[in-house]
Amino acid sequence: MNEQVAPKVNIAGTGISNVTLEETLGLFDEWIRNGSKKRVCVTPVNCVVWADANRELQHIYNTADLTLCDGVPLIWASKWLGQTSLRGRVTGLDLLPAFVDHCYQKGYSMFFLGSAPETNTLLKKKLDTAYPGIRVAGMYSPPFAKTFSDAENEKILALINQAKPDIVWVSLTAPKQDYWIYGMFEHMNTHIAVGIGGALDVLAGNIARAPRWMQKNGLEWLFRFCKEPKRLFRRYFVEAPRIIPLILRQKTALKHPER
Repeated sequence: MNEQVAPKVNIAGTGISNVTLEETLGLFDEWIRNGSKKRVCVTPVNCVVWADANRELQHIYNTADLTLCDGVPLIWASKWLGQTSLRGRVTGLDLLPAFVDHCYQKGYSMFFLGSAPETNTLLKKKLDTAYPGIRVAGMYSPPFAKTFSDAENEKILALINQAKPDIVWVSLTAPKQDYWIYGMFEHMNTHIAVGIGGALDVLAGNIARAPRWMQKNGLEWLFRFCKEPKRLFRRYFVEAPRIIPLILRQKTALKHPER
């Protein structure tokens, strides 16, 4: 069985998969048809910054079957570095609704992990209305915690493995969701496990998405910041700018490999 392998572009030591949204959907479809088992990370700028200082996290991203580009600045960085330019931004907010529709057309089953119970109830109702007969194999809202207890992990795995979904959508925020998927992946009975951040809340209708023009021009972060300034100030104005010296360091290393 010869499956496609998406090439990765090195951004500050983290390999970002050079795929478009359409190609990602095609890969998901191929993996489910072939009965494969794949791990997918949706990776924003902040996670690339954190990964530079955290070798375990960087290993998680670099060994993922797909490490998707969730941020226009990563595309800009790839161009400025003079490497192969990343060809597309693939966010959880785009991937989730697109592949949910694909799942309905193909009859694939899904498990949703994360978000609040009321959000999951709203999401289930919305999906049943838009896609009569859609195969939602299970939904579970775990307790809020930095890490789950062994008993909680066993409970989650039991729910997933009993449901045997084709894809597990994990909405625990990054990088918590990436650590969790990595740690539990070998024990999960599914074809694809993917972390999607807060995409469940957006799909359920709890949180508005930025206008299309802002998405295309790398300004979705500004829209989100205006909605939640207190929560997102540090992420966007303290943590994310740290990508700049990392890219400068990488540019210098590319120009002067002997140093």
